[in-house]
Amino acid sequence: MADFPNLSRRGFINRSAAVGGLLVVPGLLSACSKADAGAADGEGALDKLRKQGFVRVAYANEAPYGYMEGEELKGEAPTLHREIFKALGVDELKPTLSEWDGLIPGLQAGKYDVVSAGMAITPERCANALFSEPEFISPTALMVRKGNPEELTDLASAKAAGVTIGVMSGAVEGSYAEGAGIPESKIKTVQKPQDGADAVKGGRIDAFLLTGISLRWLAKTNPETEVTEAFVPELDGKQQFSPGGAVFRQGNEDLRDSFNRELKKIVSDRSRYVGLLQEYGFGATEIPPATLKTADLCKG
Repeated sequence: MADFPNLSRRGFINRSAAVGGLLVVPGLLSACSKADAGAADGEGALDKLRKQGFVRVAYANEAPYGYMEGEELKGEAPTLHREIFKALGVDELKPTLSEWDGLIPGLQAGKYDVVSAGMAITPERCANALFSEPEFISPTALMVRKGNPEELTDLASAKAAGVTIGVMSGAVEGSYAEGAGIPESKIKTVQKPQDGADAVKGGRIDAFLLTGISLRWLAKTNPETEVTEAFVPELDGKQQFSPGGAVFRQGNEDLRDSFNRELKKIVSDRSRYVGLLQEYGFGATEIPPATLKTADLCKG
């Protein structure tokens, strides 16, 4: 398992549009049409899954979103998807491991039915696949030394206190810090999440800026630190929710829509959502707002 690979789904400032399976590989569309032949015969994708008794899901072995622990598929997406598909009459998830940039091409080729990896919803990805409504948002937080000696709560408090903030090299949090008015001299870059935790513990930075999901997971193995309450940063006056969802093959709108109906029941029930996903660092702050819609996110 990668050190902390959720960064691939959040996106980096200068990433190519090809990352995350955004290029359509020649031949994949014809494979997709064969995989969906049942729909042309009057049998929808969900009907096929109910008949076979399982759904093929792809994961990228990235904690806490979707990963194998021993023989068990765990994480936010598989846990949520297992609950939803059981409600839809499909009792089993059959996992397939994929490299991150092969997830959407593999879906197009019919290797699996759903991407169960907490993938970020972006306009480029929407052009090549169907996304569910958001399963979660990724509000930002700060990792600080135990006791939070600077009493930091968000980027505004960090700016007021004049502290030094650590961010991942090339990741979006650097732009959040700059947008909040923190001087460049007070922003330090690190290469890996653990580097950020080590810098906090060693006093080289006062706080490490990353998603609350990521930092809570990281704090499990760094007990000398603590994580602030998550907050939604703004960039150019726009809130940065960083939502993720399940991904379906184009043409499987019936399956996507059925999934969305069950998903809505869960995200509308705070205690149920948190009960399912708190093991993986997801809490009430990760529940997507009802006004946040995939159709709007796909437009950019």
